[in-house]
Amino acid sequence: MAETRSRWDCSEPSPNCFSVELARYLRCYTFLAASHSSLWKLRQEETSKCKKPAGRRSRVVETKEALQETETRFLLFKEETDKGCQIRLNHPDTLEQCGFNSSLPLVMIIHGWSLDGFLENWIWQMVAALKSQLAQPVNVGLADWLTLAYSHYTVAVRNTRLVGQEVAALIQWLEESAQFSRSNVHLIGYSLGAHVSGFAGSYMRGKHKIGRITGLDAAGPLFEGSSPDDRLSPDDANFVDAIHTFTREHMGLSVGIKQPIAHYDFYPNGGYFQPGCHFLELYKHITKHGLNAITQTIKCSHERSVHLFIDSVLHPSRQSTAYQCGDMGSFSQGLCLSCRKGRCNTMGYHIRQEWQGKKHKKLFLVTRAQSPFKVYHYQFKIQFINQLKKPVEPTFTMILLGTKEENQKITITLDEEITSNKTYSFLITLDVDIGELTMIKFKWENGAVWTNVWNTVQTIIPWSQVPLYSGLVVKTIKVKAGETQQRMTFCSENTDGLQLHPSQEKTFVRCDVNSTKLKRKIR
Repeated sequence: MAETRSRWDCSEPSPNCFSVELARYLRCYTFLAASHSSLWKLRQEETSKCKKPAGRRSRVVETKEALQETETRFLLFKEETDKGCQIRLNHPDTLEQCGFNSSLPLVMIIHGWSLDGFLENWIWQMVAALKSQLAQPVNVGLADWLTLAYSHYTVAVRNTRLVGQEVAALIQWLEESAQFSRSNVHLIGYSLGAHVSGFAGSYMRGKHKIGRITGLDAAGPLFEGSSPDDRLSPDDANFVDAIHTFTREHMGLSVGIKQPIAHYDFYPNGGYFQPGCHFLELYKHITKHGLNAITQTIKCSHERSVHLFIDSVLHPSRQSTAYQCGDMGSFSQGLCLSCRKGRCNTMGYHIRQEWQGKKHKKLFLVTRAQSPFKVYHYQFKIQFINQLKKPVEPTFTMILLGTKEENQKITITLDEEITSNKTYSFLITLDVDIGELTMIKFKWENGAVWTNVWNTVQTIIPWSQVPLYSGLVVKTIKVKAGETQQRMTFCSENTDGLQLHPSQEKTFVRCDVNSTKLKRKIR
C-alpha cells in the first residue's frame, strides 16, 4: 500500500500526477465519445420533453406561479473585492440590500460545468474587472448554479434548461418589481453557461429580447450539430457574440463548440488550441499556479476565452481586432485583413454591435500567449523572380522599422518553392505597435547547400554588367496593416542591384510603384 500511495502522491509535480489529473479532467469527455450515439439519443429525449409544438418562443416561464424559489443563487457585487450579496426572487428587500441600481445595465456572469464543486478563480477576476475598469458603471451579478453543475456531464447538460428558466424568471421579476428593462441585460456564459444564457433568452416572455449574450467557448459535447432551439443561437438576444478557443477534437468530440452560434463568432488562433497552453508549458504554469498548474494547463485553451474577454475590459486602449474570413488557412496568408462593409470588429466587451443581415460572421485573429493578448496584423505580398533555373526553398528574415520603434528579427519560411515569377502572400503579426512602417531589412538566410550552389555559379560564370544568373529578384514588397487599413509599397533602396543573394541583406523603403524610372529598373 505504501508503494501505491507514493505512486499517486501529488505533493510534488510529476508526470504520474499530471497523467492522473489529465485522465480525471477528460474522463467524462472520453465516456461521451465512447457512447456518443446513445447519449445523443438521451439528449434528444430530454430536450423533446421541454418543447411545445408551437415553437421556441412559446416556451415561457410563469414567473409568479412556477418559480417562487430557485436552485440557482443570484449574487450581486457592490465592490470589486466582495464575495457577493444574494438576491432572492420575489424578495424586493434584497434588491435594496444588495445595492441593485435599476438605471444601470446588468451584466450577469454564468459559469459552466464544475469538476470540484467550487467557483473558479476567473469569476472573481471578471467581477473585479467589470466593477473597476468600465467607464460606464454596471450592476455585476453571478448566477451560481453549482448545485446543478457539479454532477455528471450529461446531468449538468440536462440542468442547463432549468437554470435558463431561473435566469429568465429573475430578469422578468426585475422588470416587474424594479422597472428594469431587459434590453439592458448582458449575459456572459462560459462553457455550459453559454447555453444556459441561450435558454434564458429563449424563455423570456413577450416580443422583446434581452440586450446581449456573450458565449465564452460554449460547450461542444451534446450541443455540436444540434438545432438552434437546443443551444445558444443568435435568436436568443438582440445581439449575440461568441469566442471559440478549444475546438480541437479528442476522440471525435471537442470541448468547445466549433459551429457558429452567434451574430459574430470569433476564432482566435483558429479556435482549435491556444498559444502557451501546450503540456510542455506545465512547469511555467507551476510558478504561477503552484500545484493547481496541472488543472490550469489541461483547461488552459478552454478557459482562454474567459481571459481574452477579461483582457478586453482591462486594456481598453489595446483592443484586439478580428477579421471576417472563411478559414484560418486563408487568414494565415493575410488574405482577410479588410474592414470594408463591417468585415472586422473588436473582440470582447467593447465589440461594435453593428450586425446586419442573417448570416453568421466568422472572424479570425492571432493573439499573444499572455495578457495583453493584442497583436498587430500585417499582410505581406512579395513578388519574386527566380533566375537560378532551379526551385528555391529559402528561409528569409525581416526587420521592420516604424515611426515608433524597430521590431526584432522575423523568420519567414514559405509554404512552397519559388520557381519563377510569382507573388507570395502571408501574414505577419507583431506584439508591439511600431507605428507607421517606414523601412524593411530583408535577408535571404542561406543554408550550406545554397552557399555551394551560389559559389559554383559565381566560379563558372563571371559577373558582368548584365549577369546571366542573378539569383532571386525581389521586385516589390506590398504591405497592408490590418489595424490601420493602411497600404504601403516598398522597393529596394539600391535600384542598381535588385538581385538578392544568399546571406545578403537588402533594405527596402517606401516607394511610388507608378514611377517610370522604377519600372525600368525592375524589369
